[in-house]
Amino acid sequence: MKLKNALLSATVLAACMFGSASAGELVVGFSQIGSESGWRAAETTVTKQEAEKRGVDLKFSDAQQKQENQIKALRSFVAQGVNAIFLAPVVETGWDDVLKEAKEAEIPVILLDRTIKAPDDLYLTAVTSDQVHEGKVAGEWLVKNAGDKKCNIVELQGTTGSSPAIARKKGFEEALAGHDNFKIVRSQTGDFTRAKGKEVMESFLKAENGGKDICALYAHNDDMAVGGIQAIKEAGLKPGKDILVVSIDAVPDIFQAMAAGEANATVELTPNMAGPAFDVLDAYLKDKKEPPKWIQTESKLYTPADDPMKVYEAKKGLGY
Repeated sequence: MKLKNALLSATVLAACMFGSASAGELVVGFSQIGSESGWRAAETTVTKQEAEKRGVDLKFSDAQQKQENQIKALRSFVAQGVNAIFLAPVVETGWDDVLKEAKEAEIPVILLDRTIKAPDDLYLTAVTSDQVHEGKVAGEWLVKNAGDKKCNIVELQGTTGSSPAIARKKGFEEALAGHDNFKIVRSQTGDFTRAKGKEVMESFLKAENGGKDICALYAHNDDMAVGGIQAIKEAGLKPGKDILVVSIDAVPDIFQAMAAGEANATVELTPNMAGPAFDVLDAYLKDKKEPPKWIQTESKLYTPADDPMKVYEAKKGLGY
């Protein structure tokens, strides 16, 4: 009897740890970077909504923008025996060891919205936008709309070492190549946050004749752009007119700024990375179908011509 009870307990424990998918409930660990921006908060909300809709038990961990917290979370997920892990990586490098641990435990890892520099056999796929393309679209808009005049640009970069900061800078610079009247005169990280974006923009304005020598602000995300807009206004200048503002993400607040004439363009990054990720995971767990290593989401340029308040209302319904 004791042996029977022991075997039963072991079976129940194994089912809880490793067999939840076969028991009808999928357990997925989600290591999120943090809540540094409106877009990040929306991605978290949409991921939780997708999990609930699909009957998935989502184990959520907020890393507060620290890689060491994400590594701890991943190791915790492995110890819990989740069926899969979603990872929105704060930086590109330093993931090999913990991903090898997940692989040895036969737990597939899917990257959300950012990529990493690691052997591609350590993760199942990456669901992201083309971040170089995003930066290029932003740069092409500026080249087209600023004309032939000399245009000094200040750049608010994302978190140092993160894939979007690297890629969005690269794409933007590619769009400026061959247009000698455009020059990035100041470039510094604003850490993807509104407060830091405002702080750095204030320093840019002071360094560039109170902002009078600045033609345009390019921000790697909208939250930094909104912070930059606040700094421009406090300096006595008109954002969107005296200084053109172009950014990336398409969060609701940037559309309010557009409606007020204070922002000029944004490139959309959809917060729904989880939908495609869950679809891929379902196919993989059912028949071990290997997905492509990159699943690209759509990017779209928005300007004030796109009825910004209508877009604002639609965006607010997505969990921002």
